[in-house]
Amino acid sequence: MEFLSFDVTKKTLALKKAAVPEPKPDEVRVRVAYAGICGTDLHIIDGSFPCKKEGFLTLGHEFSGVVDAVGSHVKSLKVGQNVVVDPNSGCNTCNYCHGGNYHFCSAGGINHTVGIFRDGGWSTHAIVPESQVHLLPKGIPMHIAALTEPLSCLAHGWDKINPVHVGDNVLVIGAGIIGLLWSCLLHLHGLRKSVTISEPQEKRQEMVSKLNLDYEIKRPDQLKEGFDLVVDCSGSGPAMEAAVPLLTRGGRLCVFGVASPTAKLTLEPFQIYMKELNIVGVNINPFTFPKGLALLSAMADRYLDYGKLGIKIFPLSEYRDALAALKRGDISKAVFKL
Repeated sequence: MEFLSFDVTKKTLALKKAAVPEPKPDEVRVRVAYAGICGTDLHIIDGSFPCKKEGFLTLGHEFSGVVDAVGSHVKSLKVGQNVVVDPNSGCNTCNYCHGGNYHFCSAGGINHTVGIFRDGGWSTHAIVPESQVHLLPKGIPMHIAALTEPLSCLAHGWDKINPVHVGDNVLVIGAGIIGLLWSCLLHLHGLRKSVTISEPQEKRQEMVSKLNLDYEIKRPDQLKEGFDLVVDCSGSGPAMEAAVPLLTRGGRLCVFGVASPTAKLTLEPFQIYMKELNIVGVNINPFTFPKGLALLSAMADRYLDYGKLGIKIFPLSEYRDALAALKRGDISKAVFKL
């Protein structure tokens, strides 16, 4: 097989080849079709996001593919089926897992993610537990299916911020791929003229325009108070801090973008008290992968056009070009075609 090997200590990537691994009794081998590059992957590569502590790692926690082999105990899947992989799981023994919150699990959740702590999808083949493999709905192209994992995280965020009513004034901060997907999700749920996208970069403003959502697009310095809900997709501490005074009474800030572990916010407790503000965090996708698949089916035809979203496909061998294009902001997302 061919794969991208990440040296955890040196923070370097190299294209390598190895024998195709065999699945254990409760595992599935997936022949990867498409694998996305997430902003988290960029943070792992530059050393600002935690991952496996030593040795080598195959990144990639957003991928689709075909079942290539199954372990002797696997009953729910067959060779040849089109699938997507939920990279997250829990230990299933702690209080958090038993409470339905495996994303808080110290042994699981983000601490055991495929592609972050276990080898992932930047490879022609990936070995994953049967319990984390989901059948792809019929009619969904493989490249679109690579967006299931981020959509499942949006589904968790949607659950956390509801109720959201048609007519609510909503601000989405950042028009990277996550901001674009959030904009599409709000549109899917019927929000139209009351949504504003805050984005300083002209290239990203153009990406929003291509989606034909009929939303207002503003620079951060053009924003004024009056938002019932702010969804931060930038991960920028200063952007979130500047958004809090823009909230109406009873307003909510949804912290969806992944900030640096060292980022800080300065808030006025009196304003939180006076306005009864709510700050809502969203951490990965606990039990929302099926909802992500449902969103995939609902959004595929209208919203998930790669050209309109600014997503570009690269072969694995062009990983340097893919990473460079992302860092320059030429594209919203890069996806490897294996």
